[in-house]
Order: sequence, then structure tokens, then C-alpha cells
Amino acid sequence: MGKVNASLRHAFRASLPIMAGYGFLGVTYGIYMHELGFSFVYPMLLAVTVYAGSAEFLLGNMLLGSFRPIQAFLMVLMINARHLFYGLSMLDRYKGLGWKKFFLIFGMSDETFALTSSAKIPEGADRGWFLLWITWLDEAYWVAGATLGGIIGPYLKFDLKGLDFVLTAMFVAIFADNWLREKNHTSSVSGLFISAFCLLLFGADNFIIPSMMVILLFLTIYRKRKEGAR
Repeated sequence: MGKVNASLRHAFRASLPIMAGYGFLGVTYGIYMHELGFSFVYPMLLAVTVYAGSAEFLLGNMLLGSFRPIQAFLMVLMINARHLFYGLSMLDRYKGLGWKKFFLIFGMSDETFALTSSAKIPEGADRGWFLLWITWLDEAYWVAGATLGGIIGPYLKFDLKGLDFVLTAMFVAIFADNWLREKNHTSSVSGLFISAFCLLLFGADNFIIPSMMVILLFLTIYRKRKEGAR
């Protein structure tokens, strides 16, 4: 138990910045779900079972619409496809961790990946428990924030109309961050034009799946041609 407790102490210190970020964003998500008409139970359960911030914001609106499981699956897959590469890069780091590996895989968010992939295992800590505590703590911060936001949402006296714009703002921020980090903007520009074209062609209710399929096809062809040119 000594190494387990030591790992928890080190993991808590390492995860403090994530606690601040997840706590604030989680509360915002909980309030947002309240504004959509859901009780605090919904953001709490989604935070526990889905645990994918941007996808959870998106699912809030989807729960209000008609039942489209294929669309929901494809959208969440596209949003979180980057986690495939996270997993591949963590194969060696998670090797030999037994049952802990399943929790580590489920809880691999962007921030958790950034921390666990680069963190040096502290002296006196167990590698598996240190990584697992970071993963568990990060999810606990998110669940606590989402639950708290859902609980306090009904008691907030100021006008919360327009809070649903946080979803749009979040995706714009993600796009802007990706734009600043990438050297070649082909994928971003093609995504914008293809989405706009499909919106005009299929309408606001039906353009998402066609646009995703065309974007995926375009990027696959583009990547093969780029590799062939080398």
C-alpha cells in the first residue's frame, strides 16, 4: 500500500492543473445541459460513461433530436479519431500493466494523454498506479464539475440564454488551435469547403454524415498521393 499511496500523492500534484481546467469546463457543461432541459443526472452519467468532453457537448443536442444512432456513432468517431494515435503511442508505456490497462485506455483524454505520456515516474511511486491515479483523478474532476454544474444550474439567477453557443465556440477554438499547429492547411480548408457544399446540397438536418464521408475519402486520396510523390 505504500507505493499505492505514494503514487496517489504524486499523481494528485501532477494533475492539479487539469483539475482547474476540467473543473471549470465541467461546470460549464453541467449548466449547459441544464439549459437544454436535462437534470443533473444526465451530465453526471454522460461524464462517467462517455467521458469525451466535445462529444458530450454534442450529445446534449442530439438527445433533443430524433434518434439517429449511426450519425451519433460517426460524429463521435470523427471527433475522437485522434485517440487511435494516442493509443498507438502509449503501447510501450502501458505494457505489462494488466487490468489497469483497461482503465487507462478508457480514460485517455487529451489532457491525460499529454500528462501520462510525458510524466517521469517519481521515485517511490509505482508506474502502473501512478498512471492509473492520474487517469482516475482526471475523470473524477470532470465528473464532479459536470455534476456540480447540473446541480447549481437551476439556482443561477442571471440570464443563461445563449449558453448553448458554448458548443459552437468550443469547436471554433479547437479548429483555430489545430490551424495554428499544422504546417499544411489542406485538411482544414477542405473540411470547410466540403462541409459548406454538403450543407447547401443536403440541408442542415442531413449534411453531417455525407460531409464526413467525403472528407474522409478526400483525405485518404490526398494522403496516398502525397506519399506517392515522395
